[in-house]
Amino acid sequence: MNEIIEDQSNAESPESLAEPEAADDVANEDVPVPATRQTSVARSAGIVSIAVMFSRILGLIREQIFAYFFGAGFLYDAYVVAFRIPNVLRDLFAEGALSAAFVKVFTDYQINKSEKEAWHLAGLVINALAVIMSVICIVGVIFSRQFVDLVADGFSPEKAALATTLTQIMFPFILLVALAAVAMGVLNTKGVFGIPASASTVFNIVSIIFGLGLAYWLSGGGWFSSTDKDAVPGAAAQWAIIGMAIGTLIGGASQFLMQIPSLYKVGFRFLPILSFTDEGLKRVMALMTPAILGTSAVQINVLINTYFVSGIDGAQGWLSYSFRLMQFPIGLFGVAIGTAAIPVLSRLASEGRTKDFRDTLSQSMNLVFLMTIPAACGLIVLGEPIVRLIYEHGKFDANATTMTAFALAGYSVGLAGYAAIKVLSPAFYAMNDAKTPMIIGVASIGVNALGSYFFREWLSQYGVTAATPHGYGHVGVALATSCVALINFVALVWFMRRKIKRLNGREVATSFLRISAASVVMSAACYASYYLLHVRLGSATLAHHLIEALVPIALGGITFVIVAKLLRVKELEQAFGMIRRKLAR
Repeated sequence: MNEIIEDQSNAESPESLAEPEAADDVANEDVPVPATRQTSVARSAGIVSIAVMFSRILGLIREQIFAYFFGAGFLYDAYVVAFRIPNVLRDLFAEGALSAAFVKVFTDYQINKSEKEAWHLAGLVINALAVIMSVICIVGVIFSRQFVDLVADGFSPEKAALATTLTQIMFPFILLVALAAVAMGVLNTKGVFGIPASASTVFNIVSIIFGLGLAYWLSGGGWFSSTDKDAVPGAAAQWAIIGMAIGTLIGGASQFLMQIPSLYKVGFRFLPILSFTDEGLKRVMALMTPAILGTSAVQINVLINTYFVSGIDGAQGWLSYSFRLMQFPIGLFGVAIGTAAIPVLSRLASEGRTKDFRDTLSQSMNLVFLMTIPAACGLIVLGEPIVRLIYEHGKFDANATTMTAFALAGYSVGLAGYAAIKVLSPAFYAMNDAKTPMIIGVASIGVNALGSYFFREWLSQYGVTAATPHGYGHVGVALATSCVALINFVALVWFMRRKIKRLNGREVATSFLRISAASVVMSAACYASYYLLHVRLGSATLAHHLIEALVPIALGGITFVIVAKLLRVKELEQAFGMIRRKLAR
């Protein structure tokens, strides 16, 4: 269906769709319906956020390990490019397009057909996915060198050879996480959010343990990595990074395996069936095919960025480390809210309840703004002390801190846009419209390519020295990606507004402006406190680094809450209300 039919006023409340007990909560408390609807999404999002928070923290620890042992240079550049290729395909075929398409069709089957037919569809999708991804993996392993040359033509022959080996090792990663994505879709549709959201935590733990263990074993117990970015690392150092790649692959397998018990608990049983002519499978593929570009525009743009900075030594690492930090609030808030809202939106769309669909989507975006706008401002203002605290150890020096902090600022400009897309794009799929996000995604990819080129050339003239070899060119690439994310977000909002007639625009705009105003005041408090502490302490020790990062963050958070309450940001009040009700139970 391309348009949803206006719902009846006596329809079932969306909060009961998200959680059965939510309806009882409404009956016992004098809470307006819109607020309760938002609370129901927020409650599920809270579960996901907790799991994602642990995952992101462990992800940062994983990046710290890379920064400590490998720095930002030859070895890590090769690893980033090698992992980026299967990781982009992962986002294209698995966690983005496939999850959204599968959840929509699986939900329709449960509502309009039978539970047996829904499970039959799940089995078909998993088996078909295993076959398709296996073929892609074989092709990827065979043509790894060509892929590396395509996305990183600025690499030296030695770096390209190492990146090729790492790509061949990690390419099967896409098969494993694709299966994990389907499992996540099944569990989310069944109201299980914690286990699939925790899969990334398991990935990080397993990849860290096995990666470090294999790195030390394969390298012979240790390795030396020169600080000279032009020097080719010795065999021991290259074997160490190979060990980390194998650990990444084992971690990918753990993401799927840890969800299997929960799948069986909700009723899934493996069926040795395969039919590419099945109606349900064709519906999933029909939604997924255009959704590949629509949902994954950001990842494709990151791949484009890889190409544009491949000739700048260390830039792959700077962008990767900064993107990881920027992904923390996106995962914690954008992905969490999107994951919680998608099953509700899919059910509301399937039942033709436009008003509830509109309200849930608008309120979900407001929640995204509440969390990501202050986070973006904080990362821009406090990027350097945060990067210094997390990464500046071992092989990661002060120059890498500065370069990574600048890249982080460039990425953070578009943080709210990145996060909101995680909610908006799947909302189109819930309405059986994958073409609109696809068109916008394709257009944004072209704009990003042009923007990355011009921003890179412009900012290459500033910073560094020795005739400015590339200057802050990598920052220009990050900034271009952010601008495109914001353009993508605005376009999605415009088309969604046309599709469902309106999008509670005044309410969304008011919340956006109030949250932005509170974030500006917060930023001033953060910068002033950081500046005073930095001058006073001199950033000489780890304790100083902790103080100059954490104190401004705490002060900024308090400032934001106070100002937001003065400006009557209702989303903040609703969040506090939900917390109070939880504590009162």
